[in-house]
Amino acid sequence: MWRIAAPMILSNVSVPLLGMVDTGVVGHLESPTYLGAVAIGGTIFTFLYIGMNFLRMGTTGIAAQRFGADDYDGLRVSLGQALIVSFAIACLILLLQFPLAKISLALLGGDAETQSHAATYFYIRVWSAPGTLANYVLIGWFLGLQNARVPLLIFLTINATNIVLDLLFVIGLGMKIEGVALASVIAEYTALCVGIGFAARELRRHPGHWPLARLSKLSAYRAFFSVNANLFVRTMALMFTFAFITAQGARLGPLILAANAVLINFQNLTSLGLDGFAHAAEAMVGRAVGRKDDAALRHTVRLTLKWSLIFSIGFVVSYVVAGPFIIGLLTDLPDVRETAMTYLPWLVVSPLISVWCFLYDGVYVGMTRAREMRNIMLFSTFAVFVPAWLIAQPLGNHGLWLALMAFFASRGIGMHIGYKRALNA
Repeated sequence: MWRIAAPMILSNVSVPLLGMVDTGVVGHLESPTYLGAVAIGGTIFTFLYIGMNFLRMGTTGIAAQRFGADDYDGLRVSLGQALIVSFAIACLILLLQFPLAKISLALLGGDAETQSHAATYFYIRVWSAPGTLANYVLIGWFLGLQNARVPLLIFLTINATNIVLDLLFVIGLGMKIEGVALASVIAEYTALCVGIGFAARELRRHPGHWPLARLSKLSAYRAFFSVNANLFVRTMALMFTFAFITAQGARLGPLILAANAVLINFQNLTSLGLDGFAHAAEAMVGRAVGRKDDAALRHTVRLTLKWSLIFSIGFVVSYVVAGPFIIGLLTDLPDVRETAMTYLPWLVVSPLISVWCFLYDGVYVGMTRAREMRNIMLFSTFAVFVPAWLIAQPLGNHGLWLALMAFFASRGIGMHIGYKRALNA
């Protein structure tokens, strides 16, 4: 398990580093509008690509099951189909880049100069879409093969290349916002070359051929689209929940909005740590399902649950001991610090409640039970989270965090019940 979990935890931890470097480089330019432009542009691509994360999750589950069944032709099909779909989606993004930019920039706002810089950033970075989505596929495919070393190398290549080129283009060549965007584009394609090279080497280790008929006929994509469409809906519901929290926090005033922005970093930190075990569960459960080995499946779930719980307790202790210190690192505004401390207890208990969601997300992806994931997410969002917020509104921001905890609990309970039913089916 640690062979998969440890590299993915390291990969996850490397992602915030990239954002910090981008911010640090742009933050030293002569105008704060550049920093605002990168923030706006980065937000657009974050939401755009998070919505495409089903390419990674779906590919992992399908590849893991075919790997477990020693279906090496099917392993090639899972990679080929996912790459073809990712390229088609990327082409659509490129074709729609102008309306996407206009709508996104209008929604996010900003003054005229910031908007202009953000548009420049967008129209350059959008050309990374084919590389970014293909990297999602490759990361998911390698995880399905229980190989977390290559995904780690892909992440490190992206981050290292981006950091070096940020410094070269912006500080060395004075390219400003164009340099930051171009660095991201080159970094994605550099990592893609690394990933393709390792994929070719991996396939040479597994005898088989490419069933071209299963790649060229639309009907052969039925299973792929069935899994990934459900994962897409699930992801959209999750994004709605966190967008709702931001919007409602804004309605409670700028101080609450700022405090929640600080505190959400605690939840992000929890997810970065626990996602590593979810990724391990995806690969190991998928292989067990492919081999029709119920004993291995149960063992995998127990093992990943044990370590997930240990890490979640570690997060709780860390937040109790170092929570005020972390808040101090994230903001030096006394009012924001004080307000964040008021709501910190919700983030202290969050790891013990949300750990079940992370774990079972991995289990369900490995079992390719995307429809159940979708249904549980929709129920937890619209039948639990929203009503909980409506009931708890008199509690203000405490009510908002209470609704989020109810959302996590509902997902965990629902997925546990579904898992038990799947075992007994």
